[in-house]
Amino acid sequence: MTRIWLLIIGVLAIIVFATSLLVVIPNTMIGQVRVPKQLSPYSEQEARGRDVYVSEGCVYCHSQQVRDPVYTSDKERGWGPRATVPSDYVYDKPHQLGTMRTGPDLINIGVRQPSEQWHHTHLFNPRSLMPWSIMPAFPYLYTVRDSASITPGEVFYSVAGGKLPAGKVIVPTPDADALVAYLKSLRRTYPVPTGDEPAARSIGGRSEHTMP
Repeated sequence: MTRIWLLIIGVLAIIVFATSLLVVIPNTMIGQVRVPKQLSPYSEQEARGRDVYVSEGCVYCHSQQVRDPVYTSDKERGWGPRATVPSDYVYDKPHQLGTMRTGPDLINIGVRQPSEQWHHTHLFNPRSLMPWSIMPAFPYLYTVRDSASITPGEVFYSVAGGKLPAGKVIVPTPDADALVAYLKSLRRTYPVPTGDEPAARSIGGRSEHTMP
């Protein structure tokens, strides 16, 4: 009986130690970050677009992190002017850092590609812009229409590269518009926050701000 209690106490001690080492101490060290003055919470449309981004599994081929230029060539590739920091993700849950780069990093795609036309064309058929691209197409996010059927005020886009029959255009669904809004919001080129910004602690999927 004594040995069983010793075993139980030993197991509990290991669990407490591991939890402290892997959860409590790291949370104490990085649980609070500075909120960049230039970073705003996602709008309702951008948040919807982020949900589409997650549901389509974009993270399997794209990262959202610029690594330290001391160790990588991310900066030279034009993916960002600086390495990303924890404060860049205060409004992201779950984070979409990613580990694969079958495609380019996207944390600053809104800076590199601010054109809605480009994004919609690229999502509908990436090979209409880059014939060598292996990115899957997302035509189900669009409706193909006759250009003559477009009514005043409707938003539509042409597709380059002969990927649509003559006289046809694409009309984005609300999910497509939201996804493009989210991609355009990915801009993490502002200076790294200093001690002048309020701190934020992520609680239950939201960010709670406290003054330093």
